Amino acid sequence: MRRPPLEEGKRWLDQARADLYGAEALLAAGSYHLACFVAEQVAEKALKAFLFAQGEEIVLGHSEVLASHAAEYDPEFEELRSQVASLDGYYIPTRYPNALPDSIPARVFGRHNAEEALTQARTALGFVARKLALDATDPTRRTP
Repeated sequence: MRRPPLEEGKRWLDQARADLYGAEALLAAGSYHLACFVAEQVAEKALKAFLFAQGEEIVLGHSEVLASHAAEYDPEFEELRSQVASLDGYYIPTRYPNALPDSIPARVFGRHNAEEALTQARTALGFVARKLALDATDPTRRTP
């Protein structure tokens, strides 16, 4: 049975929030390349949450494309698109040595990259939570 759109969106937002917690733990542990990748996933899942909440049934793509698609429902997502587009660059090079000709992800991505990526992920998560009228830290509580 298919869930109501907002309920499905909330599920995706809950997972994005859980992934953010994991990304923050990776940052604290010094796994900067993985923190960057998971931050990309946080933004992607948050944007998918919004699109599922609009009734979309199949949602594909990464942050920039998803934000652009979300802007079809709400033009304010166009501004978010420019804020999260660079996260897409963390999807492959943070995980695969063959994406970096002379090194490996664990050596290339540092604390600065991870902190910046997490800032962008938090921005996307908070933005979508507000759009869905949810508290950014509590997936079950509606904001007044």
